[in-house]
Amino acid sequence: MPSKNRLGLKLPAIPTVQQQRTPLPLPLPLPLPLPLPLPLPQPPQAHHVKHSVEGLSDLERVGILGHGSGGTVYKVLHRKSSTYYALKVIRLDHDHSVRTQIIREMDILKKTDSPSVVKCQGVFEERGNINFVLEYMDGGSLADLLKNKKRMSESFLAKVARQVLEGLKYLHRERIVHRDIKPANLLISKNVQGVKIADFGVSRIVSQTIGSCCNSYVGTCAYMSPERFDPQSYGGSYNGYAGDIWSLGLTLLECYSGHFPFLAGGEQADWPALMCAICFGDPPSAPPSASAEFQSFIRCCLQKDAGKRWTASQLLNHPFLDRKLQFQQPSNLSVAFQSLNISQNA
Repeated sequence: MPSKNRLGLKLPAIPTVQQQRTPLPLPLPLPLPLPLPLPLPQPPQAHHVKHSVEGLSDLERVGILGHGSGGTVYKVLHRKSSTYYALKVIRLDHDHSVRTQIIREMDILKKTDSPSVVKCQGVFEERGNINFVLEYMDGGSLADLLKNKKRMSESFLAKVARQVLEGLKYLHRERIVHRDIKPANLLISKNVQGVKIADFGVSRIVSQTIGSCCNSYVGTCAYMSPERFDPQSYGGSYNGYAGDIWSLGLTLLECYSGHFPFLAGGEQADWPALMCAICFGDPPSAPPSASAEFQSFIRCCLQKDAGKRWTASQLLNHPFLDRKLQFQQPSNLSVAFQSLNISQNA
């Protein structure tokens, strides 16, 4: 019964100990885990398995892509994967120790991996030749476009410059100097919408093999920076990274104007005069008809003082590459070729 106090107030009853206990639900036993099969099943493998090129016997020559740089380039078929590659064959007249060193250097270059650089799938020595198995680019090169005497638009060149600079940024970060940036070494893919750098490292071998520069203005030497010709006049040292930027500037300017920058349109190359112009003359510049951004970009590439030349990383932030309207149309380089009315047949 509820207790009463002296004031006559009714107080609540105090619950007993049993009433205070709240019944708790009893946990049910968990089911025992089912035994898993051992070993665990593997996920299904992708259908596109890549086969490595293990030797030249895996390749079948189906045609010649071109000659130059001390060797011949063949289009070859990898029998195991039905994949096409480019096989560059260079004749070497060196003793065994030099050839071994070259193979070692090429094995290092074979490990490079960038979407803006032509992939080297293998390097093999056979009967005094060095054979490079390279990614096949089916759209030709920028040099092929120049043969059609077509001037390229700034929007096209801005996209080309961005992709080449991405490749140079990667190579320079890996401490690799290309040494031979020129239109013939910037290759095009029809269906992948890209331009890639080719022949990095090969020029060093070629220079050791043929021992001299090419006589033509389209050769390697025409794109060399002034300090590479005459290091003593430009601080006593050659900066290969800056030399690649100079070569890129000349290449883009040539593609814009339709002729080599140190020569007037249709002018034949006079090698001694050309070398003097590169070393002692003023650097070429974009014409007044070009945009201010393109003129500035070319100036940043073609500084006679290598220390003032912009790096690949710096040029990737240049306003010439940041004009968004340039990349609305065309969206890729394959469409750009159609707008230039240039054949893409390789």
